[in-house]
Amino acid sequence: MAREAALAACLEAVLGSRSSANRVFELLEPLAGHEEPEDIVSAARTCSRLFGALLERRELFVGPLPDQDASLAESYSAEDKYRIWMRHRYRDCVGCLGELMGHEAFQVKELALCTLMKFVELEAQYPLIKIEWKGTLTFPCDLLKVVVDGLLPTDEDASLLISRFQEYLEYDDVRYFVMKAVTASIGQVMQKTKERPLPFYQQNVFSLISPINMPNKESEMVKFMVKQDNREELKLSRLQAHKQVFEKMWLTFLKHKLPTGLYKKVLVILHDSVLPYMNEPTLMMDFLTVAYGIGGAISLLALNGLFILIHQHNLEYPDFYKKLYSLLDPSIYHVKYRARFFHLTDLFLSSSHLPAYLVAAFIKRLSRLALTAPPEALLMIIPFICNLFRRHPACRVLVHRPGGPADMSEDPYVMEEEDPSKSRALESSLWEIQSLQNHYHPDVAKAAAVLNQSLSEMEDDISGLLELSAYELFDKEVKKKVVDVPLEFEQVRGLFGKKNDIFAEHFSLD
Repeated sequence: MAREAALAACLEAVLGSRSSANRVFELLEPLAGHEEPEDIVSAARTCSRLFGALLERRELFVGPLPDQDASLAESYSAEDKYRIWMRHRYRDCVGCLGELMGHEAFQVKELALCTLMKFVELEAQYPLIKIEWKGTLTFPCDLLKVVVDGLLPTDEDASLLISRFQEYLEYDDVRYFVMKAVTASIGQVMQKTKERPLPFYQQNVFSLISPINMPNKESEMVKFMVKQDNREELKLSRLQAHKQVFEKMWLTFLKHKLPTGLYKKVLVILHDSVLPYMNEPTLMMDFLTVAYGIGGAISLLALNGLFILIHQHNLEYPDFYKKLYSLLDPSIYHVKYRARFFHLTDLFLSSSHLPAYLVAAFIKRLSRLALTAPPEALLMIIPFICNLFRRHPACRVLVHRPGGPADMSEDPYVMEEEDPSKSRALESSLWEIQSLQNHYHPDVAKAAAVLNQSLSEMEDDISGLLELSAYELFDKEVKKKVVDVPLEFEQVRGLFGKKNDIFAEHFSLD
């Protein structure tokens, strides 16, 4: 309490008389970060009140800031010398707050962030730049850059502090200049690494830019921190300008090598949160095609973005189906992104213009992999295969071939062939699905038996089955009502047909 009282007295003295201006150093000293967190917090709050008042009272020098020593020697008025000197102290305070955003105590980080953003808002209202003509943009970009740099450390996870910053991104102008600052930061930081990933830094960038909510219409852009007089003349008021900055930021971020885990996180949101807000989504073609060629889960996740580029932006991708076919391996029924993959595969195989050999290859490969799949996956994949037969009647020869192979050793289908046109799938039959008719799980056996009958014209809705889990399957079985089963008991008569009195005494069912 004594420390706070001393800070309050110092604040009153500095604001009350310019002769006490030097006491500002008493307020700035604790911001060096060597004090206890509580003392730093108290000093930061006091500095916030001090410089907030000075900004409102217009007692900080406006315009390009002269060197402090030079300003004393040159012909500045006493008023200007004071304003220049105090503006340098303000700059020192901002620099200290920027450093404190990396402090080990979160309460210090949070207060430093909020104080800097308060200064951003005040500088927006009381600009420290000269307005030479009407419509001059007065947003404090340099001050915002200090905030962005503090949110993007290279040596620690700043996601908690970034989540605290998200509320400021609701301002259209703050979001615009944050995106520009992030783009500049990525260029400066990643250039030094010689293409080596920086996991903490890149994760922090992703945490900052991934939740950005871009407006869908220009009419939605109504929330600005800076009140400009003729906003219609500024780029800031145009949705296309925001999209251009958004696009440049993401392209700059994605041109550098990403850690594998981050690669997946980007691909999960790309189709939904990034591509729709780009001026030219086709600029993502290189990133997505490279990701699609990597294999494994990354290829599966790249499908979403590729689907949008192929169907909405006429992207031509040679050997697309060959690559999609190669993604079908035993893990496909177990991966975390199974539902997403089969939803998109269903869309890609929905065209009736696909050749029969291609669809047959997919049916056959899925059936072969189904032999080792868990029940919850089988209850999804069997209706999936039935839908393919409904769309492509020419493939029904796989079912109606009684003289087909009896097992894997006689099957002409070449499982190892990567090119579906050379897999000989149309020469085979679906003995795998017939095998599943004897599956231990009754629901799977029942689903597989559907192919013994004529398929209806209407496709099965598999949307509810895509995310079926083993837990849900087990829970369903447990909740089934048990039906009483009639039993007959035959009384034990002993080893040789003669009733054993001792045995009967203990075990008789009478």
